[in-house]
Amino acid sequence: MRVGVDARLMYYQPAGISRYTWHLLQAIAQLDTDDEFITFQHRNHRTSLIQQPNFRRATLYAPAHHRLEQYVLAVELLRFKLDLLHSTDFIPPLHATVKSIITVHDLAFLHYPHFLTRESAAYYGQIDKAITRAAHIIVPSEHTKQDLVAQLGAPPEKVSVIYEAANPLFRPLPVAPALQEMRTKYGLPETFALFVGTIEPRKNINGLLQAFYHLRSRYALKEVGLVIAGGRGWLYDEVMELVKTLNLEQNTFFLGRVPDEDLLKLYVAARCCVHPAYYEGFGLPPLEAMACGTPTIVSNVSSLPEVVGDAALLVDPRDVEEMAVAMHRILTDDDLHAELTEKGLQRARVFSWEKAARRTLEVYGKVAEPCSVPASNTTTTTHESKVS
Repeated sequence: MRVGVDARLMYYQPAGISRYTWHLLQAIAQLDTDDEFITFQHRNHRTSLIQQPNFRRATLYAPAHHRLEQYVLAVELLRFKLDLLHSTDFIPPLHATVKSIITVHDLAFLHYPHFLTRESAAYYGQIDKAITRAAHIIVPSEHTKQDLVAQLGAPPEKVSVIYEAANPLFRPLPVAPALQEMRTKYGLPETFALFVGTIEPRKNINGLLQAFYHLRSRYALKEVGLVIAGGRGWLYDEVMELVKTLNLEQNTFFLGRVPDEDLLKLYVAARCCVHPAYYEGFGLPPLEAMACGTPTIVSNVSSLPEVVGDAALLVDPRDVEEMAVAMHRILTDDDLHAELTEKGLQRARVFSWEKAARRTLEVYGKVAEPCSVPASNTTTTTHESKVS
């Protein structure tokens, strides 16, 4: 079996989908040393992603997310004679003859279309054609599968839920040294709550700031800080304006995007992690936090309850008071803190990239050789991948 994996986006955007692609490829390489894999990379991304005999790098000149991408891709792929192509960035080559598998990470662009740039709207506007064109679709949660079926009419038997996992880097560490290092490097207070993610409206940073304000004003937790680690997204200026309005400038710390080594120590040092997003296709930061032993609060919507199970506190993202109460509980109740730490560690162990790679390889096999698998078995990918 000759499988192509479109990894061009890794040159442009090192986070999100690129991380998914990277961890998946690494795990697949550990499991499969027989099949041939071609990683398609940007011409300036010269280092092969996987150093293994059955993996080789190839250049695609088609520019990612460009209006000419589809036409160039169809021509470029002809010479590789692939059995299938995995497009991890939603949209497959729509005019090529190769069988395609796509990963649809979420449908945020459908739920929040007013936050898209013109270029992004044009790219994601191809999603209906992508669903029709793809031989199979991988999604990271049961919620995303149901969203895909309801919003775009995807046939359920064509969609497999394959859960993602935290980077193995994220693990428990001694708290005191990590806290001291992060305090010294970033000027943080001794006790802080942590948010990790891009600052954009669907992440509900404004709601988190209002909850933090209530925490300080109504519950008198004046020494607690709020740390936000993530890049600037849409309406960043509105978030900064709210910080000023609520007089939280001395207590809110915007670190931007930080190196993974620092993010690990921030998770470990934080008293709790809060992820109050309105919508997530999977929700990796809460899982990373739990893998580090950090008690976590998440929204009770979209895929987040599916990911955390009973190992985190669930809150209504629109209820600022409920969010503040949950933060107060973890910040002040040592028994609850210890309970959520242990539950979070156990929950995080359920997810692994090895499991994700194994399930993905099964999908590859079924798509590449459909005649060898009875049609009635096409739904097992979804059911077997559910987290217990």
